[in-house]
Amino acid sequence: MRWHEAPASLLESGYAAVVDDSNADAPVRLAELVATLSLGIDLGFGQPMEHTLRQCLIALRLAERSGLGPEQRSVAYYTALLISVGCHTDAHEQAKWFGDDLAMKSAKFAWNGDKPNPARMLMALGAGQPPLHRFRLGLEFVLSGHRELSGMVSHHAAVGRMLAEQLALPEDVQRAIGASYERWDGCGWPGALAGQAIPLPARLAQTAEFVEVAHRLGGIEAVEKLARERRGNQFDPTLCDLLLSDGRALLGGLDELAAWDAVVGGEPGLAPLVSGAELDAALTAIANFVDLKSPYFLGHAQAVSALAAEAAARSGMSEAEVRLLRRAGLVHGLGRLGVSNAILDKRGPLGAGEWERVRLQPYLTERMLRQSQALAPVARIAVQHRERLDGSGYPHGLIGSRISREARLLGVADAYQALREPRPQRAAHSAQQAATELRAEVKAGRFDADAVEAVLGAAGHRVALRREGPAGGTLREVEVLRLLARGLSNRDIAQRLFIAPKTVSNHVEHIYTKIDATSRAAAGLFAMHHGLLPEEAFPTRDSA
Repeated sequence: MRWHEAPASLLESGYAAVVDDSNADAPVRLAELVATLSLGIDLGFGQPMEHTLRQCLIALRLAERSGLGPEQRSVAYYTALLISVGCHTDAHEQAKWFGDDLAMKSAKFAWNGDKPNPARMLMALGAGQPPLHRFRLGLEFVLSGHRELSGMVSHHAAVGRMLAEQLALPEDVQRAIGASYERWDGCGWPGALAGQAIPLPARLAQTAEFVEVAHRLGGIEAVEKLARERRGNQFDPTLCDLLLSDGRALLGGLDELAAWDAVVGGEPGLAPLVSGAELDAALTAIANFVDLKSPYFLGHAQAVSALAAEAAARSGMSEAEVRLLRRAGLVHGLGRLGVSNAILDKRGPLGAGEWERVRLQPYLTERMLRQSQALAPVARIAVQHRERLDGSGYPHGLIGSRISREARLLGVADAYQALREPRPQRAAHSAQQAATELRAEVKAGRFDADAVEAVLGAAGHRVALRREGPAGGTLREVEVLRLLARGLSNRDIAQRLFIAPKTVSNHVEHIYTKIDATSRAAAGLFAMHHGLLPEEAFPTRDSA
């Protein structure tokens, strides 16, 4: 990734050059990619889109009034955009214990910055479930589950720092994101820093996050109340004093601003650009973080992207078209951030209201992507990947030729890969079973025959990945790691591999030590990063 000054034309317009069929390797502002992801993080917190963009603007205004130069304001800028990026990575566990993980996270701003009360957490266990289920869940939580949640917020900061590292953001940004849940009084997460020892960009971002919600819901009076109540405990007293003395001017005009244009166009200091392989790597890092939301989708985006691109190449599409489709495959699932894991990971049939939420996924993906001129071309493909030729698809019920050729290929690749992966209500299909189902969809008039055959042809040369244990792991540890990342318990892993639970426990302990991880999300990220998920890879045209 290159860190340098963006061309003046880009800075003035607030947008990078458009990624289209004729110029797919034009440089793209990294700020646009991060801002796009922030829109999905907003949905995951039950907040309106652009909550994070607005908090970024507040952080920049506080930074300017604090006398920070362009370089430090740039650190605050990316910290504010990424402060909550890790909070969806254990949504599977949140939904397991508390039901709707989106509703749980939305309560963050009602906790007054304090650690959640244990009694309150117990009351929330199994929300929406029958009494007997809640009783069993409460018993399991008391016996063992509380340990799963004890380090949850610290994990959020840790995995957020991982994404910043994968996006090649500077060390100062990584450090600030890692400290973004610390408190001025030292009672934050992980509780290693307090006061001035917390990087100033982290203090700015955390304050701005809560100020945005208070200002949106209650105006300047709510902001001043927030500053008075949390001065010197959660927040930096100096920043609270700024809000109390100059809050009206500091927050003035915020509601009238076009948040996207203001944030992307107002990036301070150096503006990092990505293009070609660097852009693909950045999109892959983002896609992997989105897939962490559910253990059933680990590696899904990368697999769909590779399969769709190979099918496009076999169909005679140009290199630019193949590249565009590959990128659409990476981002097609961003809308899942706006769907509760109580739905995504549900083992039983979905109700009508739950299905309506699922049907919003492509729409939400488009809403996130189309803000950026650079990503608008992939948005047009991604939004159609759940459409079907007979009009039975979603979100718009398009028929026949109104569905683009690229979207037809992407839709089939997504369906094939989903069939080949486990889901809450079923085991993974075999390759032959998946092919049979896709061809049945052709006969039913829902899938394009050419697209199905192109995807099946691309998948016909699948080869097993042979990983000789990254980080010094044994092949058995690789097997355990894959299942662990998928969310299986030690007992489930033992049954699957026909070994003793105690043996699994030992393997898990060794795995976490070797890969320096302490959570399923971190293990899943490691597995995807080292090519262990999904369990099979598609051959390229050169290797087939």
